[in-house]
Amino acid sequence: MQVTTIGYWGGYPAANSATSCYLVEEDNYKLLVDCGSGALAKLQQKIEIKELDAVVLSHYHQDHIADIGVLQYACLVQNTIAETTDVLPIFGHEMDEKSFQSLTHQYTEGVAYDPTQTLQLGPLSVEFLQTLHPVPCFAMKICSSTAEVVYTADTGYFEELASFAHGADLLITDTNFYKGMDGSGPGHMTSEEAATVAKKADVETLWLSHLPQFGRRKLLLQEAADVFNGHIKLADEKLAWRSDAQ
Repeated sequence: MQVTTIGYWGGYPAANSATSCYLVEEDNYKLLVDCGSGALAKLQQKIEIKELDAVVLSHYHQDHIADIGVLQYACLVQNTIAETTDVLPIFGHEMDEKSFQSLTHQYTEGVAYDPTQTLQLGPLSVEFLQTLHPVPCFAMKICSSTAEVVYTADTGYFEELASFAHGADLLITDTNFYKGMDGSGPGHMTSEEAATVAKKADVETLWLSHLPQFGRRKLLLQEAADVFNGHIKLADEKLAWRSDAQ
């Protein structure tokens, strides 16, 4: 399995960057996890749009879905040019019916996932855990025959995250606040809380993502390293992970 960061900012993208979006690849299957602002421009530096097999969304805040509409028009244009009728499935939850319905367009189909069940997407399986966030949001455990990756999506800290992520090869965490801050209201974690999840879950590698636009972001690494002594990376657009590179 390979995971590539496409966007990693929370809220809004920095110049020439993107908010939450990750590309997961296994056996030529390509899954996009979230599709935030600026994601489509960055994605095309890695793969062609027509190569995507599916998209799965954690929730419907704009910093996670802003480029869905752009992706829908891209599918329309690419099908028109190629004289094809390929339909891209976009998986989302139905706890916000209006947002879910917007996933369907001429060449995209909104497909509801049941967060109590495992979703099978080609060689990948996806399990869900509802997080602590102001709107319904779901963490994901993405598994293949070679690896297990957990993406917390947006969430405040809660104990069940560690059991959900236990033993993961890679843990991608919402790290929108610095140590000592209180992210419980907006539903985000601090560097210390993200590292606590990683430590309790006994994961191999921790990525700090959904980063803040303020402060000295390298401090997040130091704060996390005070708690978790595994591999820690601060998300950027060059960050990629492969299961055979452990």
